[in-house]
Amino acid sequence: MLSVVNQRSPPSYDNNVPLPFPIVPAAIALALLLVPLFAFGFAGEPCTRAAQSLPTALRLTLPAILALPYLIVALGSHMLAIPWFFLYLLAPVLLAALEALAARLDPNQRGHLLDFLVLIPLGLAVDLRWLEPAWPHKLALLGKLTLFDAGLYAFLAVRCLTAVGFDLRFRARDWTTGLREFLFYLPIAVPLGLALGFLHIHRHIDHPWLIVPAWIFTFVGVALPEEIFFRGWMQNLLERRIGRTAALLVTAAVFGLSHFNKRTTFFNWRYVLLAGLAGIFYGRAWRRDHRIAASAITHSTVDTLWGALLR
Repeated sequence: MLSVVNQRSPPSYDNNVPLPFPIVPAAIALALLLVPLFAFGFAGEPCTRAAQSLPTALRLTLPAILALPYLIVALGSHMLAIPWFFLYLLAPVLLAALEALAARLDPNQRGHLLDFLVLIPLGLAVDLRWLEPAWPHKLALLGKLTLFDAGLYAFLAVRCLTAVGFDLRFRARDWTTGLREFLFYLPIAVPLGLALGFLHIHRHIDHPWLIVPAWIFTFVGVALPEEIFFRGWMQNLLERRIGRTAALLVTAAVFGLSHFNKRTTFFNWRYVLLAGLAGIFYGRAWRRDHRIAASAITHSTVDTLWGALLR
């Protein structure tokens, strides 16, 4: 089935063929993609109000600018594909338009079907790597950040979804909550992972000085996008429909299933199980104060420990 999909996809890079790494265009694109992330993460409400003050037509078409990072990288590597360019141009606008309609149909923010119709393709595009072939080798993270920015704009600037908790101004309580949930998860996950043969203890760390940079990279590139999607948007919206406990469990289950194809070409049920359990503790960290920073701390710490000592 995947081969059929790929045959119908727009022209793409062959990630198995070495390409000249476009260092400068990639750095510029990354900087541009980090602007919305840090604008919403540090400016918060003023950033949202600024977007709300724009004329409606401009506010809904503004996210088309997210095609610019792709354009810069594609031109810098001489691999521009017009279908991919138009996809990155129009998809963020479509997400914004759908969330504008959801805001009109659901002003009390009880969670509308349109919200989930946005989340489903957004999540599948990342998890199944639909858009990764648009980017040169090793730059798939830029595609993930592009979708992340598009979702941020749609849900925060257009939908104005409350209680997301995307705030990068860390508080002491974010650390205590995030590390507490990490410590709660550890005595469950490590014995279970070792018993299943999924985790293996590495008694020697090859490059211990890389642990802190690895944690920071994991926080920005993995934990933040996943936590805002699963906790800030999905669990947040589900809480309004089915309650706190059910929302926590459903989101954790979906989070676990999103790891079915990781590190293997088959259904990796061990990864699904451990990720689903982790999702419960990530969700607990988020829902205490509705703070993405707290759950992202738990998430980053788990992933970094796994990479350093247990894989």
